[in-house]
Amino acid sequence: MILDTNALSAWADGLPSSRSAFASATRLVVPVIVLGEYQFGIRQSRHRARYEAWLVENLAFAEIVGIDPNLAGIYADLRLLLKSKGTPITANDLWIASLVVKLGLPLMSNDRHFDHVPGLTRISF
Repeated sequence: MILDTNALSAWADGLPSSRSAFASATRLVVPVIVLGEYQFGIRQSRHRARYEAWLVENLAFAEIVGIDPNLAGIYADLRLLLKSKGTPITANDLWIASLVVKLGLPLMSNDRHFDHVPGLTRISF
């Protein structure tokens, strides 16, 4: 399962509604883009030290995946498709969606705009 930023936050906060998805996951993937968004958020948090400590302790349980040349092609194709359908999504979320398409894993996210991506399975919580 690939985590969107709101799913990573739910994991860190121990959100009860997210527990079953985490319990059933056999693979946790955190896109480097999600990690960047999350770190940006915690740098602004009054609980920064706690979240940074949580991140150090728990990232070992996840696979961090970055951008590579193959992903760039998927991104371009997906961006063109969504633009032609009149359903574009933000650049960061498009990179995340591209990774979902590449790896064929479900995405844990509460963001419904991911539902416009063909073949993407979104797990809400």
